Amino acid sequence: MYFDEFDFDDDLLDGIDAMGYTTATPVQEQVIPIILSGRDLIASAQTGTGKTAAFLLPTMQNLLTHTHDAHQINSMIIVPTRELAVQIAQTLEGMSYFTNISSIAVYGGGDGASFAVEKKALSTGADIVICTPGRMIAHLNMGYVKLQGLKYLVLDEADRMLDMGFHDDIEKIISFLPKERQTLLFSATMPDKMRKLAMKILKDPAQVNIAISKPPEKIKQEAFVVNEDQKVPLVKHILSSRKTESVIVFCSRKQSVKQLTAVLKRAKFSVEEIHSDLEQDKREQALLDFRNHKLNVLVATDILSRGIDIEDIDLVINFDVPNDGEDYVHRIGRTARAASDGTAYTFIAPKEQHRFARIEQLLGHEVTKAPVPEELGPAPAYQPKTRKGGGGGGGGQHGGGGGKRHKPGGGKKRNHHPERTNRPERKNKP
Repeated sequence: MYFDEFDFDDDLLDGIDAMGYTTATPVQEQVIPIILSGRDLIASAQTGTGKTAAFLLPTMQNLLTHTHDAHQINSMIIVPTRELAVQIAQTLEGMSYFTNISSIAVYGGGDGASFAVEKKALSTGADIVICTPGRMIAHLNMGYVKLQGLKYLVLDEADRMLDMGFHDDIEKIISFLPKERQTLLFSATMPDKMRKLAMKILKDPAQVNIAISKPPEKIKQEAFVVNEDQKVPLVKHILSSRKTESVIVFCSRKQSVKQLTAVLKRAKFSVEEIHSDLEQDKREQALLDFRNHKLNVLVATDILSRGIDIEDIDLVINFDVPNDGEDYVHRIGRTARAASDGTAYTFIAPKEQHRFARIEQLLGHEVTKAPVPEELGPAPAYQPKTRKGGGGGGGGQHGGGGGKRHKPGGGKKRNHHPERTNRPERKNKP
């Protein structure tokens, strides 16, 4: 389905074209008409399904076609992390380029000047505010946030926000909002506490379920059963032997991130680290350099496993086995985005074998165990104590790739739609 089949405003379609999008993902096809109809929504959709555009585009369309007060905050998108707020703000900036929609990202970690900029926007009005809960609470407590005219509320990665302890903050923010509004809730999983929150804040919501707790079939998954002291040499071996432009190495602990990054830098790899101890501007610079291929390798904690939209990642390495199956799916989902394939390696130390066996049970099949290079010495056998059956089944399927859908042949394809063949040329804007 092409985006112009949604009958979006022409200026919005120009922004979609400029971003390189042409066809909608499955979640976008299902969700966009529901949002445009004005209904509340619960959407179970993982990162990588195109959910960001699924709520941004109809929200922008509503703002462009419905009356609203320019001196109020008209839409609020609440997200769990600063990184996700920045990412959504960047996507919004591109899509809204040819419109007059105003927006601001409100998140902690900045200086007094950034707080002042946020205060001005929140007190004078903005069409769309993307915010983290804690930072928005800080502004709300000071009494100047103009929320009386708010019409649209989006909770993105709501399960993650609850896991991070933001339940009370979310309820407090919602207490400031008009009761008559459209509320959209996006979550990768739907635990009981999420359903209770949804029942409390949504009215007769439509439900869409795209998320499947299994990775895309196109991800090649392999695991290496190793001793703990073989992990660092194995990372170096893989990075030296594979021609890869973009690699993310996930570690469960910040200390492991710091140590591995230092080792790889000494070995002359193009690498940087991302974790919560790092200053916000340094995190953002590392992400920018990685997206622009100035860096080949990012070593990160799970701060990057959800909600960061980086395409064309060749390889994900789990330096440690993730804590649970959901974390595993989110980590390896960083690769094989959009139309590309990808590879995911997991290192399994003896004490982690039972944990990986549980992940295999979630996947419904065993992950291929690759041989450890002989020069690294003998490796342990894979004999998890809690193993139960574990065979059978395929790798599952994922509800569509996210990100940009490039047009065949590289040209504009909007005019296939007969009702748009006589559209005027878009106006030039600075």
